[in-house]
Amino acid sequence: MIIVTGGAGFIGSNIIKALNDKGITDILVVDNLKDGTKFVNLVDLNIADYMDKEDFLIQIMAGEELGDIEAIFHEGACSSTTEWDGKYMMDNNYQYSKELLHYCLEREIPFLYASSAATYGGRTSDFIESREYEQPLNVYGYSKFLFDEYVRQILPEANSQIVGFRYFNVYGPREGHKGSMASVAFHLNTQLNNGESPKLFEGSDGFKRDFVYVGDVAAVNLWFWENGVSGIFNLGTGRAESFQAVADAALAWHKKGTLEYIPFPEKLKGRYQAFTQADLTNLRAAGYDKPFKTVTGRRNGVYGLAESRRVRSKHEDTGDRPVLGGRHDDVAKSLSHAQGALSPGDNRRDGTRVVPSAVIAYAGSE
Repeated sequence: MIIVTGGAGFIGSNIIKALNDKGITDILVVDNLKDGTKFVNLVDLNIADYMDKEDFLIQIMAGEELGDIEAIFHEGACSSTTEWDGKYMMDNNYQYSKELLHYCLEREIPFLYASSAATYGGRTSDFIESREYEQPLNVYGYSKFLFDEYVRQILPEANSQIVGFRYFNVYGPREGHKGSMASVAFHLNTQLNNGESPKLFEGSDGFKRDFVYVGDVAAVNLWFWENGVSGIFNLGTGRAESFQAVADAALAWHKKGTLEYIPFPEKLKGRYQAFTQADLTNLRAAGYDKPFKTVTGRRNGVYGLAESRRVRSKHEDTGDRPVLGGRHDDVAKSLSHAQGALSPGDNRRDGTRVVPSAVIAYAGSE
């Protein structure tokens, strides 16, 4: 059996899809479905069982045996970069991860977990997996950084696989539940479909992010599991693209619309990652040599939408509006989750969402 925490979420559900594509269906999904819209990420997937996160954690802390576990993909966390309740964040992202890590170590179960580019903070260069380059801007980034530091202490003596992935700006399908924290393309496409002017902050051509396709993220996770490599690795494309370029690509596909620029909010100044670009030296040295798709490419980026058709989804949380879909589930319908950046909207801790009346085309975290 394989366990995927956060399995009903964006990245977790895409990992399950990748496992299904390999014929693997003996999967236990662990998640919190207080936000019931997330179920749509699982309806086309084959899993063996589902368990609520709180029930799962109780069993983990009690040391209960859950069966023959081949690996745990730990994607469950509080990923809202606008959450400033430090205790809540540390309980969910640090303590929970520690409990699960030790459960795996005691049983020699491979443990693959989600870290974040938010650990690097406001850097504009040298995104390297080393302490001297890490300076998170918010408590979300700090919680991820602190767990990475904890893992670094344990790795030399570990008898089983431990691998953390510093996700950069992940985009792709299965993010409809994220509301205001959804990706740039999700909001741009919704605005354009409804005849609205898509919105960007002033200076968007100066903001550049490393956008990585979620299908590639899932592929990297599975490759490391299959090859037993341990460590902490950046997971991006190694290429930064401007939000302006991404918006231009969306407009080119729609063949209509004019961007509207609004002032950059004061509350985001000093707390916003203006630039991300993964250094892939360690990832490549570990043996992963497959190429990454580009966000402005024609297959799985914005232009890939040109080959898709408009559909109305009865499942995705789009306010019953037309969304962009494709003939295949892996057609990119969205752009980035800006790790470490603040979003105009917020996710409440009870699982409900605060969706502003006018969503700005900037993303939150993964």
